[in-house]
Amino acid sequence: MRFHNFLLSLLIIFSLISCSEKKEKISIIKEDNLEMQMIEAYNEGLKEFNRGDIFFAVKKFNEVELLYPQSIWAPRSTLMAAYAYYSQMYFDDAIFELERFLDKYKNHPDTNYAYYLLAVCHYNQIVDEKKDLGEIIKAKEYFNLLVKEFPNSDFAEDAKFKLDLIEEMLASKELYLANYYLDREKWIPAINRYKRIVNEYDTTIYVEEALYRLVELNYKLGLMDESRKYAALLGYNYQSSEWYERSYKIINNNYRKIEIKKNLKKEKSLLNKFKNLFK
Repeated sequence: MRFHNFLLSLLIIFSLISCSEKKEKISIIKEDNLEMQMIEAYNEGLKEFNRGDIFFAVKKFNEVELLYPQSIWAPRSTLMAAYAYYSQMYFDDAIFELERFLDKYKNHPDTNYAYYLLAVCHYNQIVDEKKDLGEIIKAKEYFNLLVKEFPNSDFAEDAKFKLDLIEEMLASKELYLANYYLDREKWIPAINRYKRIVNEYDTTIYVEEALYRLVELNYKLGLMDESRKYAALLGYNYQSSEWYERSYKIINNNYRKIEIKKNLKKEKSLLNKFKNLFK
């Protein structure tokens, strides 16, 4: 009797444990034909993706590759696995799938999409331009590749827009470092950083301050010709700005304002057009 009660207790305990555990999803392939099995697995992946179970969806998409790696559904499944991860912000997993796709399915018609999603995965991981330089560089690399190799694709226009934002981020980082050196009276490193903004990021919002700082620092170091050169650039392009007014006050005894020509084309960078005049 005691033994019977002991067995009954064990059965109750095991029943409680099995009920408390999460039931694992199991998919059963019903089709005999290999191609139909593959399509069934792909459709099941889509169904689970739409339900929000991306991990099981990815499992089914990867299963498609295993069932029929030479089919047109295999690369599509890899991209769907990447997008499933991306949709839930598992960016590292998405990047892994995309890099695998680009390595395995070279010259695929959807290569442009893969590069775009790869770039966006890196772009969306940028939280602080001062710390996330690696992600910024990667995003820039893939967006540039997309614009260069697929200029007529649906993704090129957005890539150009994001590249402009990345330029702003990189210029912001340079300005942060330049001001860091300026605050510590390390003039030469500061000047080099400001020059880099002027030379490489001349379409960003940070170029005006960089030009002003070059006027200020060169004047402080007694390099009057250099100071006048950057004041002239600032005056030619941003005469109405606060930074120009401040630079004019520094050297107003030796420098007069330059009139701006009214018929300059907006689409051209003014700095690119005029900065060589003062070299």
